[in-house]
Amino acid sequence: MADWARAQSPAAVEEILDRENKRMADSLASKVTRLKSDSDFTSMTGLLTGSVKRFSTMARSGRDNRKLLCGMAAGLIVVFFILSYLLSRART
Repeated sequence: MADWARAQSPAAVEEILDRENKRMADSLASKVTRLKSDSDFTSMTGLLTGSVKRFSTMARSGRDNRKLLCGMAAGLIVVFFILSYLLSRART
């Protein structure tokens, strides 16, 4: 034990060690949170990358797939406008 620790009472040493332990635990908790958010971001990036690759492959294939792709895009746009209209009506 260090000389400064021998000069102080056991309760004071325990308090100092407890404060240091809490500081280190908080630091570790913030690092874990940061790592979790990085992991979530990485998995979301992988999901989006896979979706873009599938979309590109489908767009590059034959004419029939292009018709299907345009129909799906138009359908999604219509669904978006219907949902936004319904949500605006529900708020008023």
